[in-house]
Amino acid sequence: MKRPLLGLALALLFGAANAETIRVAIGTQDTTINCATGGILIRELKLLEKYLPHDGKYKDAQYDIQWKNFTSGAPLTNEMVAGKLDIGSMADFPGSFNGAAFQKAGRKSLFISVLSGSTTGSGNGIVVPKASQVQSLAELKGKTISVPFASTAHGMLLRAVKAQGWDPEKDVNITTQAPEIAGSALQTNKVDAHADFVPFAELFPHRGYARKIYDGSQANAPTLHGSLVDAEYAQKYPEVVVAFLRAAIEADRLFAAEPEKYSELVAKVTGIDAEVNYLFHGPLGLQTRDLSWKPEYRQAVKTSIETLRLLKRTDSDLDVNSFIDDRYIRAAFKQSGLDYDAQLKNYAKLPLTGKDASSGKPIADVKRVAQIWVAGEPLVRNYATPESAFADLAKLEKAGKKVRTVYAQDRETGIKLFASDAWFVSSGKNEINAFLLKESAEAWARKNSGKVLDFSGVRATIAG
Repeated sequence: MKRPLLGLALALLFGAANAETIRVAIGTQDTTINCATGGILIRELKLLEKYLPHDGKYKDAQYDIQWKNFTSGAPLTNEMVAGKLDIGSMADFPGSFNGAAFQKAGRKSLFISVLSGSTTGSGNGIVVPKASQVQSLAELKGKTISVPFASTAHGMLLRAVKAQGWDPEKDVNITTQAPEIAGSALQTNKVDAHADFVPFAELFPHRGYARKIYDGSQANAPTLHGSLVDAEYAQKYPEVVVAFLRAAIEADRLFAAEPEKYSELVAKVTGIDAEVNYLFHGPLGLQTRDLSWKPEYRQAVKTSIETLRLLKRTDSDLDVNSFIDDRYIRAAFKQSGLDYDAQLKNYAKLPLTGKDASSGKPIADVKRVAQIWVAGEPLVRNYATPESAFADLAKLEKAGKKVRTVYAQDRETGIKLFASDAWFVSSGKNEINAFLLKESAEAWARKNSGKVLDFSGVRATIAG
């Protein structure tokens, strides 16, 4: 009787010895909301568990999934280099620094996927204190501009300053300042302006103590957030890396289908207002969720490496072509039944489809759409024109409804705006158009015999 029991014990012992426990340690940046589909949604909805392999060499594997949140990319990179994390998500600048840090340590990391970005640069921006008279970057010569140093916003700022024909070391005073410090500095007028990355150039204005005067697209500097992996880990467990990216693909699909719902989830986890999350992730959003390595995103990584060297933050000669590795995201697309090459050619934003909430007619042209998010309503209301939206806004408020926010699209650039901080032109043909910059509104008004109005001015005009 003892022998069968002994045999069973040995079999169990042998099986246990061959049942590997695979760590999947993932670093996230929850408050950097453009990393949401590579972090928050995967974690909160337990999407990774759906795709981790359990066949072949993984038949007896157990998974130890670990999540750790960071407020910026630098400490996340430190833990990846130290071997405490396997996968991490961050923007192009910290991502490039990640590659350089691995190289310095005699190792290698891979930039495996984009999560969200803008081929033109939207997402990064420059804000001024709410009461400031400054309306454009051109008025900041000789002034102090703070920025998170060596960040993607820093790169945008340097490019914007250069476009003005200024010397960044003489014509402006650029100081380093983290987002969490910048908020109070703007409220107390301790800086003339602040440049920042997602979502702070929109979050600060939404919270009422700043105005956005510059969008990164004006510098035409592509920017992205994406995911990186320790190359040694990816070589050992490629199927696990693909599983993570399949989870990111599903998170992207879910956000596209129900942007309000998941904007609320991100708000609940991060404290970043749902209205700001929707500004980025909703239809015609400020940035586009896109997992493909478009040429513009490859260039963004190359530019970030060059800029980091210029700032003397690295002396790395990191090769972009080997650092960016699209094999894993291509495999994830294929396993998800998607066409990666088709997505590579697709530059469209998440489309806005539906009917005008006021007239009930389908919205065919999105050049002048506006939206209203009414408190207590699960879905944002869509309008074909700002005129329609403002007319309905007056009715909603008269009926005692509380409005969370109003969105508009810049008439010339298509950038999604918080209407409360936008400039508008009312023309003689009873048409209203929105603009980020006052100077753009003034130029449009001159060409179209219009009148420049702020948000309250438009509301008064429509109500009257």
